[in-house]
Amino acid sequence: MVPGQRLIETDLAACFQVGRNAVREAMQKLAARGVVDLSPHRSPAIRRLDPDETFEVLDVASALTGLAARTAAIHFDAQRHDTPLRAAMDMLDEAQRVDEAAMFSQARRRFYRALLTIGGNRELQRIFPAIGMHIIYAQYQTRQLRGIRVADYRAIAEAVVGSNPEGAAEAGHAHVEHVRRVIIEALERSGSMVHPERKAQGEGS
Repeated sequence: MVPGQRLIETDLAACFQVGRNAVREAMQKLAARGVVDLSPHRSPAIRRLDPDETFEVLDVASALTGLAARTAAIHFDAQRHDTPLRAAMDMLDEAQRVDEAAMFSQARRRFYRALLTIGGNRELQRIFPAIGMHIIYAQYQTRQLRGIRVADYRAIAEAVVGSNPEGAAEAGHAHVEHVRRVIIEALERSGSMVHPERKAQGEGS
């Protein structure tokens, strides 16, 4: 499914072999997470972000990714955490090699779960999955962006393994700014308007 795609209750109920009430309940939960857009008198749709919303998500993601990376670096214990973190990186490398978007998305989630588990901050574990980065990545699916993300995740992982909190936080912030730059370039190519202050923020990082 792609951003903007309409969701038909009867089709989803048949696909997942559930009742329409279950589909409606799922839609409400997904709407609360910002994945589905529920508009009056229209079918639900996968949420599509306009440029301003995209940069708002990136602002939040930058802060929380830096915090997640920093917290993981503070609490990293090689004996307990080295294996799961390296396994997550191996899965990202394999997903990039295969060049399969769904596999890469799964590998990305595994990487962040590893960071959040290492960090052990329960509030961060609760709110981090709600960041709308998955919607951004669904809108801007490019091999270039996946390559940037793997390199950035590797930099984050190296700082975490090195127990370098400030370096990990910096790598987390830098990762989101790299994504921001790619999106700005994509919007410029498409002729979409970009707020000057947002553009300056992305180019200056």
